[in-house]
Amino acid sequence: MRYALAAAGCAVLLASCSFSSLPSAPIAYHPIDLDGHCAQTDVDGFREQATLKVRDNWVQALSWRLWVGQRGSCHFELSEFRQTRTRPQIELRARDGSACELMIWQEPGRVTLAHANCEQYCTPGIYQEAWPVMFDPHAGICAAATRRAG
Repeated sequence: MRYALAAAGCAVLLASCSFSSLPSAPIAYHPIDLDGHCAQTDVDGFREQATLKVRDNWVQALSWRLWVGQRGSCHFELSEFRQTRTRPQIELRARDGSACELMIWQEPGRVTLAHANCEQYCTPGIYQEAWPVMFDPHAGICAAATRRAG
């Protein structure tokens, strides 16, 4: 009985919801166009070297290496991936059939290149500390680092 009352209460609550606060028009879409090169080293020894060229959300060049101090590195090359998506974010999947995925998206002030499920592209034991790289969308250089020291 208690579950029936709870279900009925939820149904009434959902029926009374107003969706008038939803936007009436879709969010504006702006394609990513970037000629980016980022090479930097943090004081704690983390460093990255990345080249990323994107035209109208199509990746034309990508080479990315990041180092986790002296313990190892991760390395990604465009030839090892195929682009599977252009919107709302760019996605590239590993050609080797693994679950490794690279994602690129733009926010105000930066274009981010991130990875997911890509342990095999890194030295064993460092993947959890392998952070994304961020580019300034206007200058194409490294954007301000937001990685927290671990």
